[in-house]
Amino acid sequence: MAQNLMKAIVYERYGPPEVLKMIEVEKPIPKDDEILVRVHATSVSRADITFRDGFKRFNPIVRFFARLNFGLKGPKKIKILGLELSGEVEAVGKEVTKFKKGDQVFASPGFRFGGYAEYICFPEETEKERFSKEGIVVLKPISMSFEEAAPVMGGGLTAYTVIRQANAQGGQKS
Repeated sequence: MAQNLMKAIVYERYGPPEVLKMIEVEKPIPKDDEILVRVHATSVSRADITFRDGFKRFNPIVRFFARLNFGLKGPKKIKILGLELSGEVEAVGKEVTKFKKGDQVFASPGFRFGGYAEYICFPEETEKERFSKEGIVVLKPISMSFEEAAPVMGGGLTAYTVIRQANAQGGQKS
């Protein structure tokens, strides 16, 4: 049974970093169109801190509605934080064609979070409309270490999204 478990850092109530604890949780199994990534590095982003501390930096009205959506007294939807990560493809679903076992990747699970775990699944297709729900995963440059690649995803993904929405082409100038 231990093969179906993995370690993850979770939080069950809002608060300082001390609310985080490492426990064993069920290891995800990739669907036919997904890859399973073994996480090698992650980061602590502003979004991770905001969710962990219960949106305390926001004004009371915004905080109330955020907690109404994500949990009034503690997190109800997201219990494993981690918005940026890098790792290695451990398994691929039978319909996956763009990734193979052993590929080194960096990724953002979007606002489903999940990078503070040993494993996470991503859909192979990372179309623009799917990003907000399921994140994005791309091949990691060989010249970057896992530790260097993980935090790049936040700013890099923002730039990628803007360039894609603008339909920017090589050599194009504003």
